Amino acid sequence: MSQLASHFKHNQFCILLEYLSSAKGIAVPMSLAEFPCAITLADRVHADSDLPPLECAKTFPSSVEKIIHYSGKGRDITDFETFLKLTQASGQRNLLLLTGDKLKGHTNGQDGTNRTRYLESVNAVMAAKCYGGFHIGVAFNPFKYAEAERDAQYLKLHKKIKAGADFIVTQLGYDMEALKQAKAFLNRHRYPQNILACVMPLSLARANFMVKHKIAGIVITPHMLRVLAQEEQDGRTENAYKRCAIQILMCKYLGFAGVHLSACHKPEEQKLLEKYIEQYRHYGLQELEALWNALWQVETKKELVPQLAYYSRQPSSSQLIKYQQLHFMHKALFESKIAKGVGHFIFKASLWENTPAAKALLKTEFISKQGVVGCESCGQCRLGDTLYICPETCPKGLANGPCGGTTLDRCEFGDRECIHSVKARLAKAVGQTDVLKEKLIPTVPIEVRGTSSWKNWYLATEA
Repeated sequence: MSQLASHFKHNQFCILLEYLSSAKGIAVPMSLAEFPCAITLADRVHADSDLPPLECAKTFPSSVEKIIHYSGKGRDITDFETFLKLTQASGQRNLLLLTGDKLKGHTNGQDGTNRTRYLESVNAVMAAKCYGGFHIGVAFNPFKYAEAERDAQYLKLHKKIKAGADFIVTQLGYDMEALKQAKAFLNRHRYPQNILACVMPLSLARANFMVKHKIAGIVITPHMLRVLAQEEQDGRTENAYKRCAIQILMCKYLGFAGVHLSACHKPEEQKLLEKYIEQYRHYGLQELEALWNALWQVETKKELVPQLAYYSRQPSSSQLIKYQQLHFMHKALFESKIAKGVGHFIFKASLWENTPAAKALLKTEFISKQGVVGCESCGQCRLGDTLYICPETCPKGLANGPCGGTTLDRCEFGDRECIHSVKARLAKAVGQTDVLKEKLIPTVPIEVRGTSSWKNWYLATEA
């Protein structure tokens, strides 16, 4: 059992100190304000070519507990399998598996070529669980303020837990009500997974950087910027560490297993945070919340959430009609016993081994589906599991649910609505939310892409 798993087992609130690959070999405290510490090593945050966390881990003493991040951006399941072998050989056991935000060099060929796809965290968890021997963490973003995108996040969290996640780390955020809801969700469903909150001493410079560069999934409101700017002007910048200490202690009261602490790398920063944790350690939850609200100048409880938050809408009539039509066709042509038998008989013929016939079949399938659902000839059609909304139309190619980078239903890429919000909205309307919660959709192998999913489907099924 890893030290981290042992902390969780014995209900020891712990602090995971996040370090980037540039922080090689830096001195790491074994505890902070009497809370045991471990380090988490981030994957490709500054640049796509950052030193891999597994290599970075070698520069720290073996006595330091480590959590190795793995981001699926631009990677395939075979890349991850290689990573698992290397990680096991290195003796590391704690993993934090992420789909990842947008690659700096992301390409998204509109003609279906030169696409950049991402290995989903759900699929990575499934693979790591099958491999065995790992303590597996996943990320979760509870800071979503449109009904559909919030539902989509929670539906995917169900999947991550079903796939085998051992612990959960939230996105960085300052809305304590959203963190309470995340903990209540686990309690309501009786999920035993431990949850940790990502926290950061938020300075004006850091907040401005995140807003300017539109860091995916992080909510910084105009009100927060005004508070931070006033503190900067008045010389009260230590309030960033006061708030961080208060948030850590509130999370402990709320039953979180610990926190994932970002941007607190220097010994003097850690000592300052430790000072305020000690100062407020004996405060009760209500006292901490009152102080938190005072420091953020909260009056209406809406100051820390987007102005357009909490809206919802229904799927359009055209979306509902399209779903019903495609659902009927799928059942008739792919799910019925007769269809499976006929399809199996047709496609087992040697004719389809000939290159001209195979190309003609693939072209026919592409033409018939591309205009309707956005087909890109993935060779492993998952439409029946995604409410007939093609996952290939997601810039990252995600099938099991959204990444954490949406903003009020908008995709991280900013040029479309997130397809997973559309799915969540549609699923609620047609009574199919269990499909989005329960069905673990396997990743598409590279060798299958560019082949006919019709042929692959029928040959994989029996009448």
